[in-house]
Amino acid sequence: MHVMDHIQKAPLRRDLPPFQSGDTVRVHVRVTEGDKQRIQVFEGVVLRRRGRGRSATFTVRKISSGVGVERVFPIESPNVTKLEIKSRGHVRRARLYYLRGLRGKKARLRSKVRDLSSLVAPDAHDPPPRPPKTDEGDGSIP
Repeated sequence: MHVMDHIQKAPLRRDLPPFQSGDTVRVHVRVTEGDKQRIQVFEGVVLRRRGRGRSATFTVRKISSGVGVERVFPIESPNVTKLEIKSRGHVRRARLYYLRGLRGKKARLRSKVRDLSSLVAPDAHDPPPRPPKTDEGDGSIP
């Protein structure tokens, strides 16, 4: 049996939330500088996910000082300590490479979860809610 077969058989990590392309995420990455370690946060839009199993990766893009920065993270890397989903984007593609050519407001994605309560009219047949009863007596003057 090869060494790679042993590595592939180890259980996959389950601590990351399910995410997909179009989501805005915050990736907490362990960075080693000399003999010190710290956690660095990389926040951006997931452009793609690729691969399965141990070799799966995802690409995150952010704009830093007007320059687009993309970073590829292996999902199974121990250096990715935490992943937070900030918002879910409504996209119809698996690869969002077209975002590289867009700037400013055109590079925004629609939110997947929308509040529809303002679009629904209240039912006209329902009576208005009654004020709660109080236990202060029968209302007569003593």
